[in-house]
Amino acid sequence: MNSLILVGGGVLLVFVGAILGYFARQSIAKRQAGTLEQKLSQKVDEAQKESEALLAKARTQAKQIQEAAKAEEDARRKALLETEQVVLKRENALDQKLSVFEQKEKELVLKGERVVVQEGKIEELKTKALQKLEEVAQLSQEQAKAELLSLVQARYEKDILGKMRKLEAEGQERFTLRAKEIVAYAIQKTAVPQAQEITTTTVALPAEDMKGKIIGKEGRNIRALERVTGVEVIVDETPEAVVISGFDPLRRHIAKVALERLIKDGRIHPARVEEEVAKVQAEIEQQMKEAGEAAVFDAGIVGLDPKLIQILGRLKFRTSYGQNVLLHSIEVAHLASALAAEIGANATVAKKAGLFHDIGKALDYQVEGSHVDIGMRILEKFGVEPAVIIGMKSHHEQYPYESIEAILVQAADAISASRPGARKDTLENYLKRIGELENVANSFEGVEKTYAIQAGREIRVFVKPEVISDLQAQTLAKDIANRIEEELRYPGEIKVTLIRENRFVEFAR
Repeated sequence: MNSLILVGGGVLLVFVGAILGYFARQSIAKRQAGTLEQKLSQKVDEAQKESEALLAKARTQAKQIQEAAKAEEDARRKALLETEQVVLKRENALDQKLSVFEQKEKELVLKGERVVVQEGKIEELKTKALQKLEEVAQLSQEQAKAELLSLVQARYEKDILGKMRKLEAEGQERFTLRAKEIVAYAIQKTAVPQAQEITTTTVALPAEDMKGKIIGKEGRNIRALERVTGVEVIVDETPEAVVISGFDPLRRHIAKVALERLIKDGRIHPARVEEEVAKVQAEIEQQMKEAGEAAVFDAGIVGLDPKLIQILGRLKFRTSYGQNVLLHSIEVAHLASALAAEIGANATVAKKAGLFHDIGKALDYQVEGSHVDIGMRILEKFGVEPAVIIGMKSHHEQYPYESIEAILVQAADAISASRPGARKDTLENYLKRIGELENVANSFEGVEKTYAIQAGREIRVFVKPEVISDLQAQTLAKDIANRIEEELRYPGEIKVTLIRENRFVEFAR
């Protein structure tokens, strides 16, 4: 019982203590809350004071900024106004100048119109004056001009002729001397032996009875030889000799060598003929290669395609007017190179163009076209420089000259072809060239007769003295020379000698 009372009392005491503790904590909390509120109130007041101070400072700064901006804006407005005033002044000045220019332009237009009117009046006055002069003189303007020229010509003909001859002599002497020097230097640098060939080849026989073996039974041997070589074998009454005829020198050479070997061997029959011709053809191919290599070595040219060199070697068996084309090509290469060196042109290009200028003749029996066109295609195929092709394609004036080297190759070709003993010509071609030369000279008015002399290297023209004066004779000689250059093709040069003479014959009886 006592224990229960104790427990109940303890519980009550605990309860009462808890209530007292609660109220105590509440009191303490209120006291603490009051203190915090005071602190917060103080801080709020301090914050308000700081914010008011900041606001006041900000207002002061803003006011300062506004004042500075306003001052800057005022300055800019002032500068802008000043600029506008300057621009306005310039515009006014430009307007004034433009108005002045426009006024001057109008004045110039008016002056131009007045000038045109005055020129028209002057031309009209000139026309009227000329008409009056023509009426008074009874001569037209052209007739008066011709009369005046004829009077001046008649009066000063001697002086004019003397001056013309003096100038021509001086210029001709100077240019001729220089040309001779250049050509002489070029020719001295080259010396190529020249062999003359024609369209037939003679084969000597050891005995007369060898002709029968060459002909064979019923002519089978000679037919076999002609069939495999493409030439004509002529067995006539010429003692101890047969003649091989054909336009292709290569075929003639193959037939000649094969026939000589057959004659030496003594065994002549169709099978043997075919066998020997085949051997000779193989040897000739090697000879052509060696000839091409020798020509290239002689010219000092390297870096060429071997096939191009072999084609070049074919020219060894090709002739033109009896002149060996390979030797002619080597000669032209040296001459063109020497000429180029004398005048400062490209000597290498000139040498190559000179060496290959006639390469088309190696295949002109097999390919259609002129030897110039064939040569151009050959060089293009083997990748030869365009400058070399340009240099070689104009040597017959089939194409216009496109470089100084082309002119030099043409000149070297003419020098090589026209030198004494270089070429043979047929009587028919010679007579045709002489006739054309005389016909050109005879076509001019006042020519009495003409004579081509020195194998067509000179033409002498006799004129009618009552029709052609001394001054006209000088001009006529130049006109004839120019016409010959334009219409005729010839190697070298042709001298035109014009003769005007008066003969007075009287008889004393």
